[in-house]
Amino acid sequence: MTARTAWLLQFFAHTCDPGGMRTAYRCRAYPDQAQQAMLNRTFGCVRVVWNRTLAARQARYAADGTGTSYAQADRSLTAMKKDPALAFLNVVSCVPLQQALRHQHQAFAAFFARRARYPRFKSRRSRQSAHYTRSAFTLRGGELRLAKMPAPILFVWSWPDVDLTVLDPAMVIISRESDGRWYVTFTADTIASNTPLTATGRAVGVDLGVTDFAVTSDGERIANPRHLERKARSLARYQRRMARRQKGSANRAKAAAKAARAHRKVRHARADFLHRASTRLVRTADLIVIEDLAVASMIRNRHLARAISNCGWGEFRRQLEYKCQRYGRRLVVIDRWYPSSKMCSVCGHLLAELSLGTRHWKCASCGTRHDRDINAAKNILAAGRAVARGSPGDACGVGVRHSGSSRVQPAVKQESRPVTAGIPVL
Repeated sequence: MTARTAWLLQFFAHTCDPGGMRTAYRCRAYPDQAQQAMLNRTFGCVRVVWNRTLAARQARYAADGTGTSYAQADRSLTAMKKDPALAFLNVVSCVPLQQALRHQHQAFAAFFARRARYPRFKSRRSRQSAHYTRSAFTLRGGELRLAKMPAPILFVWSWPDVDLTVLDPAMVIISRESDGRWYVTFTADTIASNTPLTATGRAVGVDLGVTDFAVTSDGERIANPRHLERKARSLARYQRRMARRQKGSANRAKAAAKAARAHRKVRHARADFLHRASTRLVRTADLIVIEDLAVASMIRNRHLARAISNCGWGEFRRQLEYKCQRYGRRLVVIDRWYPSSKMCSVCGHLLAELSLGTRHWKCASCGTRHDRDINAAKNILAAGRAVARGSPGDACGVGVRHSGSSRVQPAVKQESRPVTAGIPVL
């Protein structure tokens, strides 16, 4: 997969049931002028329903201190469609509007569960999307027809090994990116037919970083391509051009589209690199061990926020999770407080302090000179092997036996939260 075709091969998978997977296929779409007008009208109606429902939720909570259930939001949608000022809501399909309410209800559930941030109002300048369930589309003979649209939507199918005529999607998502490109995404419940890869007998620990994107316990270094830094000057130039244009003008829209295209190239190049790196690890190792990094907390450092965000550690972990599940590999995620960098991988001696700028250090106990990243990867692998053997407590650094010595130093910053072993259920 090349960077040019990365946008055609973006797919995700999550656990659907013990014998199946929910897989999404994202393709380029080419709607005609009439279809674009209807879809843009649908996007606008989705924004109106989302924003009005969110404002009503906030007003209700401010006045009464109570939340809004999905049934109450559904009744408010019925009232909105009866309002003469909002008669345009009846022109488009009702399914995307209902899906907007469901997504907002799920967004608030994720927020109260502390899995996501507070839902925000939708803007017409960002990515637009509409979700259609089975009652609002048909896919027959490779032709996709949506509700309120008599003609099929033209799209390019990019998976020759998947027969589109027998695909039974549960949902179709039509989206328009900020740069003007249209996409159609098919989500289908499929039986996991991939056979497990041949066992290699190799286990690898991976230490993620900024200088090098990843360092393995075998000493291999995966260079950080730094896609955003290489395009920073051109991105800044496009942003300055857009800032000089008058708001609401056609020239400003053209400048914004150029800036969005530049960001798209960076995004797709990063996705292509992450897919290549994760696939190579899954193919060459039976056991992969990584750290549970707190990326959201790390990017609060204003000096490293851009560099950390450009790495894409969260996306890299997500790809490892579903690829290991799909191809019969095991992924172990050890605790973020495990002192992998400060512990000697030979004798287990634990340093009291180790600054971020120290890239090499010598163990005061056994005299071994360590490369910071390689030593951390070896310790991560040792902790992951302990978890794989069925000792969850070992992942915090207690009881991990190092080669050359039976003496083990206790870990610092230990917490009672258990280590995530295997692939978490999404």
